[in-house]
This record gives sequence, C-alpha cells and structure tokens, in this order.
Amino acid sequence: MPQSLAKVYLHIVFSTKNRIPMISEEIRPNAQAYFVKVGSNLGSFTEEIFMMPDHIHWLCTLPRTIPIADLVKNVKISSSIKYKELIHQNFEWQKGYGAFSVSQSKLETVKKYIQTQQTHHQKINFQSEYRRFLEEYQIDYDEKYVWD
Repeated sequence: MPQSLAKVYLHIVFSTKNRIPMISEEIRPNAQAYFVKVGSNLGSFTEEIFMMPDHIHWLCTLPRTIPIADLVKNVKISSSIKYKELIHQNFEWQKGYGAFSVSQSKLETVKKYIQTQQTHHQKINFQSEYRRFLEEYQIDYDEKYVWD
C-alpha cells in the first residue's frame, strides 16, 4: 500500500492583539502546555514553544493533512477561548501570523533561539524582531497591514 510521508517544521510567530502584554510569567507554563495540547490534538508535534507577554514563538511540525492556515486558525481559536478563562476575558490573538520553514539542519538553532526569548527581548522588541524575520525570509509586506 502506498504511503504519503512528510516532516515539515514551522516556526510560527504571532502576537496578542495590539501586542498587549497579557501572558504573565506565572501563567506562561500553563498557557504553553495548553497550546501544545491543542497542537497535538491537531496532529502537530511541538519541538519548542515560548510565550512572551505579548507574543508566541512555536516550533512545530505541520500535520500532513491540514494546511498551515488551518493549523494556526484552530490553535488560535481554541487557545483564545481557554485564555479568556485562564488569563483575561478580553484576551485575543492578532489576526495575522508569520510561518517560517525550518530545515532539519537548523532545528537546534531555532530551538535555542526560542528558548532564549527573554534574554533576546531585552535588546529588541517584538515588532523589530518580526520585521527581521520578514526580511530574512524575503517576504514582501506592507507595514500598515502587519500589525493589528
């Protein structure tokens, strides 16, 4: 019987709505655990995750049977509902997201980058970091539509 096999790694990045810092250090472990669980239920394996107060970095596998947009949409919807209970009734994620491919050979580098987010963000804010990703991956964008 023929098989369809794939292993696609994605570094997915998005912020809270209007980059409002809503994810406290106290709630972060539970919020991350819930996010990992939702991803797993969709068939995505989390390689690394870190939530800053105003954004998330999620290194995961793309399930073979769903597109990136559906994966992101589903984890955002489910986690938003949970975080309204867990964090704040007005919790929302931004509408957009960035999804960047990661090769197997760069997996450990990206994991380390995600693990060191707190140190990294002492030097650079989320918006500057995100712009750098867009430029590094040569993604054309219009500044007025990137932030919501």
